[in-house]
Amino acid sequence: MSPIIAEIIGTAILILFGGGVVANVILNKTKGNGSGWIVITWGWGMGVFIAVFTMGQFSGAHINPAVTVGLAIAGLFEWGLVIPYILAQTVGAFLGAVLVWLAYKDHFAATDDEGLNLAVFSTAPEIRNYSWNFVTEVIGTFILIYAILYLASPGFVDVNGELLSSIVIEGQEVGFGLGALSALPVGLLVLGIGLALGGPTGYAINPARDLGPRIAHAILPLPHKGNSDWAYAWVPVIAPIVGAALAAGLYLLF
Repeated sequence: MSPIIAEIIGTAILILFGGGVVANVILNKTKGNGSGWIVITWGWGMGVFIAVFTMGQFSGAHINPAVTVGLAIAGLFEWGLVIPYILAQTVGAFLGAVLVWLAYKDHFAATDDEGLNLAVFSTAPEIRNYSWNFVTEVIGTFILIYAILYLASPGFVDVNGELLSSIVIEGQEVGFGLGALSALPVGLLVLGIGLALGGPTGYAINPARDLGPRIAHAILPLPHKGNSDWAYAWVPVIAPIVGAALAAGLYLLF
């Protein structure tokens, strides 16, 4: 499978699980309505696990522009593939959000709270203070990328001495990502970040995860839509890139 297609599919899987669990918890008349934050964080963690486990062998399963940029800054990924990966991740996130909308279409119609409908697609702060919201997203993404850099580092070998996470395109090794053996640790890492740091902003920690679904929200014919909160949209896009750059810098320093 093409790495670009794998990034589209992997990110779509992430959003199908993550957006799906949010929809199940907050939309009206669902089986999971009101089941709470613990359920949401587990759903996102499982989305990461399934996406990495299935697509890691093809693309390294970055499924997050912050991961792609962090690996590139650390010298573990080819810069020439950064933009194609980011575009693929954003498309995949958009498609995943559309699938969530299709699965919960009647429940969106049954929920007249515009804010809840938007919350299925994108993040928003509980206390709107852009500077501190930015800091929260930087911190969450920093720990995500710093841990992933060690999981994806060269020298992570299997019992036969083969690199587990190398990405090879047309016979050329272009970088490292996450293989199947990294799926559970990364899923648990995202679960932990959600539990520990998700309270202030909803822990986007992934520009594509927020931007792709927010675009879907703006386009889809939701009966109780409201605005897509573009005033906040820059925070979950830019802050994770800053967090990734800081994590890569610390990784290179030591």
